[in-house]
Amino acid sequence: MSGLLALLDDVAAIAKVAATSVDDIAGAAAKAGGKTAGVLIDDAAVTPRYVHGFAPARELPIIWRITKGSFRNKLLVLLPVAMALSHFAPWAITPLLMLGGAYLCFEGAEKVFHFLFPHGDPHVEADMATGDPGHLEERKVAGAIKTDFILSAEIMTIALSEIPAGAFWMQAATLALVGILVTVAVYGSVALIVKMDDIGLHLAGAARTAPGRALGRGLVRAMPRLMSLLSTVGTAAMLWVGGAIVLHGLEVLALPGPGHLIHGIALAAAHAAPAALVGAVEWAVTAGLNGLFGLALGLALIPAATRLVGPLIAALRPRAD
Repeated sequence: MSGLLALLDDVAAIAKVAATSVDDIAGAAAKAGGKTAGVLIDDAAVTPRYVHGFAPARELPIIWRITKGSFRNKLLVLLPVAMALSHFAPWAITPLLMLGGAYLCFEGAEKVFHFLFPHGDPHVEADMATGDPGHLEERKVAGAIKTDFILSAEIMTIALSEIPAGAFWMQAATLALVGILVTVAVYGSVALIVKMDDIGLHLAGAARTAPGRALGRGLVRAMPRLMSLLSTVGTAAMLWVGGAIVLHGLEVLALPGPGHLIHGIALAAAHAAPAALVGAVEWAVTAGLNGLFGLALGLALIPAATRLVGPLIAALRPRAD
């Protein structure tokens, strides 16, 4: 009997430790997730543009495909890589993040360049000319997952930096929980945004009250403007986040000049602002200058990416007939 009681005491102790660990993981995940809020907003703003131009029936399937790709990015690739790098090669994290930031700058700058100097995408035009929207969808999904990989890498790295040092399995579990929660939050929000016009149509035709029908009509009229705004915000977000990543990396690598210059300009602008707006002005100037730095870097990368890197990747990648 005493042996059974001792066993029950051991089981109770193990259960208590497990419960405490779960609470610790949840608390650390909440703290780490909060630090990534800015990147989450950027991710949610970038994604809706990938379903622009497709039939409404394809919008949710496309988002679901991107969501699955995001889960794979975070849980199957970035999680083990982040844990391995943090334990065996922490020095490599900053250069890899800077490479990802440079890619975001290139993506954003390419959108700006296309807006200022409109030109056709030969791949997209070929897909449309041959009546192959499926191929176009594949390209869009692949591009979205590729961009998600960069943003996810930033999210996971920020989260990892906020997780207290401890047991390897606890860090991994916390990072996995962050990855799952932020993916659900981002792509759940994206799905709601892109289907808002359908919700509006339903309300406009089926709502029982005049205010409900008016709300539906308002949603339908507002959605094209909202999607256009989100596309603009998404491009600006890529430049802002990419520029900030590269500038922070330069500071870590003992090249703080550009970052310090931007910080000094932001502080000067904040001191000239009314007291109630000091924080907002400093943030806005910093974000704006980070974005301009990202735009300049991205524009400088366009020739190298389109004339050297792109053709090299295309030559190395087998194409299906």
